Amino acid sequence: MTINKQDLDITFFKAGGPGGQHRNKTETAVRIHHRPSGITVTASERRSRQANIEHALERLAQRLEAMRRKPRRRIATKPGKAARERRLTGKRMRSQRKQQRRRVDVD
Repeated sequence: MTINKQDLDITFFKAGGPGGQHRNKTETAVRIHHRPSGITVTASERRSRQANIEHALERLAQRLEAMRRKPRRRIATKPGKAARERRLTGKRMRSQRKQQRRRVDVD
């Protein structure tokens, strides 16, 4: 999927977390905002600015692809008429079997 560079706002910022002086003083983390869709992605995992840009662009492409895909059509899960009838027939048969186990009352 191709992303038009004019539709992107790319900003750099100092990443937080562990990493010491190098991480605290350099602006290697990147935030990319895709204006047409409103999606914003960030990347600060990599050590270099260019690697973070590439990583963020990959994430953006994945998010745009996920937005483009339509959700799968839901398959009906309600049991059919024949299945309901089979279940009820079985219930009736079990009920009769249990009724026949009862003690016979002799008058």
